[in-house]
Amino acid sequence: MMDAPVDRPGGPPPEAAVYVISVAAQLTGLHPQTLRTYERMGLITPQRTAGGGRRYSGRDIDQLREIARLTGSGIGIEGVRRIMDLEHHALALEHRNHELQAELEATRQALREALSARPTPLPASRLPALLQQEAPGSLVVWRRGR
Repeated sequence: MMDAPVDRPGGPPPEAAVYVISVAAQLTGLHPQTLRTYERMGLITPQRTAGGGRRYSGRDIDQLREIARLTGSGIGIEGVRRIMDLEHHALALEHRNHELQAELEATRQALREALSARPTPLPASRLPALLQQEAPGSLVVWRRGR
C-alpha cells in the first residue's frame, strides 16, 4: 500500500513536477544518489528542466515511497520492478474493464431503445443479441439459435 499522496488541497496537482531532487529525497527518506540510481534503472522518470535539472511530481514521490517500502521489506530491485510492472498492468486492465463496461451499458441501452421502438415487442425467448454498431445510426442484430 502506498503512503498518503503528497498533493494537498490547494497545492500542486499530483502530476506537476515541482520538487527538486533534494526535496524529493527528503520527502521519501532516500538519498539523492539513490533517486539517480532508480532513474538510471528506469524505476522512476522525473521530468527535466530546460537546464537538465530533475523535477519530481507528487506521483513520483509516492512511487519512490513505494519502492523504498518494498526494498525495506526485503524485496530485491528486480522484484520491485516486476511488482511495479504488474501494478501498472493491473491498473491498465482496470481502466479497460471500466471502458468495456460503459460500452456494454451503452450497447444495452441502444438495444432497449431499438426494441422499444418496435411496433410489437418480441417475446423474451426471441430477443436479439446485439453484436456491434457498424456506423452511426445503424444496428446489427443477430438472433440466438433455437
